[in-house]
Amino acid sequence: MLKFVVLAAALATASPAAGSAVQVQDGWARATAAGAPSGAIYLTLTDTGAADQLVGVSTPVAATAEVHETTNDNGVMRMRPVKALALTPGQPVTLKPGGYHIMLMGMKQQLKPGDSFPVTLTFQHSAPVTATITVTKAGAMGPGMKMPGM
Repeated sequence: MLKFVVLAAALATASPAAGSAVQVQDGWARATAAGAPSGAIYLTLTDTGAADQLVGVSTPVAATAEVHETTNDNGVMRMRPVKALALTPGQPVTLKPGGYHIMLMGMKQQLKPGDSFPVTLTFQHSAPVTATITVTKAGAMGPGMKMPGM
């Protein structure tokens, strides 16, 4: 029995399928007002393996988390859910204000500057990745940044 457990552990850590080929960097979210129903996560994804897709997101701070895209439709800004976000090997994809982002709906807690929380990203081919998201000031345009004029 011990040989089986040791062999299974060795295979799990040695197997390329055990790790994810997608790296997550610079995860952040803006602070939210008390009772706010929604929020957003921004981060950079880099695929280091074969072509893949981000197909799901979950976090304990919201009832639902989805990838959304912000578009300008004749001067009207619109957000729409995206079923899958394509990842091309070696080409980072940055989720940022005004573009792709992870929409948090049904917030379970207020996001306060300096707090952090986990988010789990699910991919079509790669293993899921859990990243830590750091909360910045409301209106920030990036980690530690503020909107112009604020």
